[in-house]
Amino acid sequence: MSIERELTKRSSVCELCGADENLGVYNVAPATQESEKDSIYICATCLGQIDNMETMDANHWRCLNDCMWSTVAAVQVVAWRMLSRLKAEGWPQDLLDMLYLDEDMQAWAEVTGEGIDPDDVVRHLDCNGVVLQAGDSVVLIKDLNVKGGGFTAKRGTPVRNISLVHDNPEHIEGKVSGQQIVIITQYVKKT
Repeated sequence: MSIERELTKRSSVCELCGADENLGVYNVAPATQESEKDSIYICATCLGQIDNMETMDANHWRCLNDCMWSTVAAVQVVAWRMLSRLKAEGWPQDLLDMLYLDEDMQAWAEVTGEGIDPDDVVRHLDCNGVVLQAGDSVVLIKDLNVKGGGFTAKRGTPVRNISLVHDNPEHIEGKVSGQQIVIITQYVKKT
């Protein structure tokens, strides 16, 4: 049975604003494939405003006052994300204060970075100020003595598939000479 058919059993109108025309399936990030649990049924107006913040009409989203109480987790997550985007308007902050999400749903809602103050986001930057992300490849720009490893990681050594140290923006981890090491970000350049 198709996802759209399953979602129409759950709701015959937009699960956010209640519109009954131009409806379609929206996968709530970070869903990589369609599933009923990770999808909601929404109208083209809601979809356009979710995907393009320039077209956002704050008054359209007053509908979140009702849909945020949905029993569907994906609907609550999207409601939280949209309220977070709009909290500068004033009224969304009151709704956010009332909306309760358990730990797993809160983590799901925050996965996209919505609602997180940009100043609070830990950003890992290479020597040129380029943002590093998990899975990136970097090159060492300086010979580094590896403490406890008994070797020197030479300048120009590629480090693939790095991981970020989440509580320290100056450190990343990667494999050099078959050994997992911590590297200071100021000594790497993203490739």
